[in-house]
Amino acid sequence: MTDSATDHATTPVTDLVAKTPMDRRLAGIVAPTVEGMGFRLVRLRLMGGKRITLQIMAERADGSMEVEDCVRLSRAISAVLDVEDPIDREFTLEVSSPGIDRPLTRIEDFDRWKGYEARIETVEMIDGRKRFKGILAGTEGGEVLIEVEEGTIGLAFDWLADAKLVLTDELVRESLKARKHAFDETAFDEIETEDEDTDGETELPALEKDA
Repeated sequence: MTDSATDHATTPVTDLVAKTPMDRRLAGIVAPTVEGMGFRLVRLRLMGGKRITLQIMAERADGSMEVEDCVRLSRAISAVLDVEDPIDREFTLEVSSPGIDRPLTRIEDFDRWKGYEARIETVEMIDGRKRFKGILAGTEGGEVLIEVEEGTIGLAFDWLADAKLVLTDELVRESLKARKHAFDETAFDEIETEDEDTDGETELPALEKDA
């Protein structure tokens, strides 16, 4: 735990799945559908610009997410958004897996990926810095433990603005091993891989939505 812990009190957060009020509203709309289909909402971001994009990352309980899953989930979410109509402009819906260098959005993610390298960014300065890179060492008492050059430090989950795994050879090997194990236990006759990005993120073509 850093010495300046008491100097950085923030509004408690339960996860980093949805950050802005609009993101949280959208997450509340789509989460029942996502969970009802057997998936877990990993992250949701409404991105601005010339064309608004709603990016949704999801996965199954075992961490898998295939192209077919993205297609089915995208269709279901699109139907819900058509009914609720929460976005008053045209937008593009993108549904994908979290990818190999996945975002870490819930405190349990830091236990799940203990031993792997990650980048963490805090909302405010902590001992003169906002960015930390090191090996995850689990959690303790609501803090995320990470091994940096100075040693193991604890960052309150409430302080985090963003966190994701670093793409390393070890992480790639583990991901490929997990995928092979999942396929070995599943009666797939054909595995479709042509729509997978180089970082292991599975995504279907974006679906454009009218306001």
